[in-house]
Amino acid sequence: MNAVIIAVLCMLVLSLLRLNVMFALVIGALVGGLAGGLDIKATISAFTEGLGDNATVALSYAALGAYAVAISKTGLPDAMIDWTIRMVGRNGDSQKKKLSKALILFIILIVSIFSQNVIPVHIAFIPVLIPPLLKVFNELKIDRRLVATVITFGLTAPYILLPVGFGSIYHQIIQDNMEASGLQISLSDIPTAMLIPVAGMLIGLIIANFFSYRKPRNYVNQDLNSENNRRYTNKGIIMAILSIVVSLSIQLYLSQALEVNGMILGALAGILVIYASGELRWKDADYILTEGMKMMAFIGFVMITASGFSNVLKETGEVESLVQASAQWIGDNKSLAALLMLAVGLLITMGIGSSFSTIPIIATIFVPLCLELGFSSLATIAIVGTAGALGDAGSPASDSTLGPTSGLNADGRHNHIWDTCVPTFIHYNIPLMIFGWIAAILL
Repeated sequence: MNAVIIAVLCMLVLSLLRLNVMFALVIGALVGGLAGGLDIKATISAFTEGLGDNATVALSYAALGAYAVAISKTGLPDAMIDWTIRMVGRNGDSQKKKLSKALILFIILIVSIFSQNVIPVHIAFIPVLIPPLLKVFNELKIDRRLVATVITFGLTAPYILLPVGFGSIYHQIIQDNMEASGLQISLSDIPTAMLIPVAGMLIGLIIANFFSYRKPRNYVNQDLNSENNRRYTNKGIIMAILSIVVSLSIQLYLSQALEVNGMILGALAGILVIYASGELRWKDADYILTEGMKMMAFIGFVMITASGFSNVLKETGEVESLVQASAQWIGDNKSLAALLMLAVGLLITMGIGSSFSTIPIIATIFVPLCLELGFSSLATIAIVGTAGALGDAGSPASDSTLGPTSGLNADGRHNHIWDTCVPTFIHYNIPLMIFGWIAAILL
């Protein structure tokens, strides 16, 4: 069996058995490296060399965690909670609560979508927005698995379909790698080809909202900052909003104008605004900011470990052999070809955790194969684009699942695998497989 399949299955099974995903990645990397022909020394070396690839991302998330806690000191979270409770009522009628639940989920969905294009900060909004809302979710008895699926849809569907923000990067990667593999395409064709697969994701979102997680779910309220609990003031709210505007502005400027990661400096700028306002006292700052970094430490370490896991798989050479072997199995059956190519994309992205890194690997083999089998340009785009995106939602190592978990688990009551990864895998990866296959056949 191919080492990539062995490594990914090992990692997923251990994660489902509730072993910490970071250790599951380490064990999966060791198993995959040895299965791929590397000795223990080469496996460990490849793993260690890959750890630095996501160090900047991990540090960015730690800074955002500190910023999220600093925001909580301004009283903005308390104001949000009080506003929602007044709107719902302590014992509000069921109809009012339903409307409030729908409004909150809709706002979270819009913010998640906008984080990919209008204000492309990706998951940077999660530690600021979600932890303060946990009490609101508890008041309305919202199933956090539903919130996770809503956020993940907003983080993934826009870049798959829309050629703006992160979507422009993803679409450019698709075009560049498909043209390098022998098929000239237009960027304007990509949204058309990806419309059917994303429609599958939309159906998954509807199912999650109206069927899977419709019933109320009880959570125990927990004060995340009981030692420093206090009421809010108008000044605190104004300074919190100002700090968010400053933070987002700096992130946008650095990412758009200078094309560098601006999350660290954006978070730092937001913290400094709160410092200057006096809402965060200097003598309390070290403890408060350290607590915030702890909140995001999990996602940072998982991202770093995932880089090592990915590097081991690349060093074995088994990723390319998996793609080539799948091409040999297919023969002349177009339906089987589309299905196998999507399945290979799912396996690779589930392991690597990045759809952007999967496209260059699969396009080299899949594009010539699609041309040989007589797939149209739109069908080929649908296969490559969907195969690359498959696994991003549902992978334990993807920031599209790690991000929602980091916010929803701020009080320790949301499991990364069973409450985020499994729901998003079921509601998005399965529809993507089905509708990606339909697109390949119809287009």
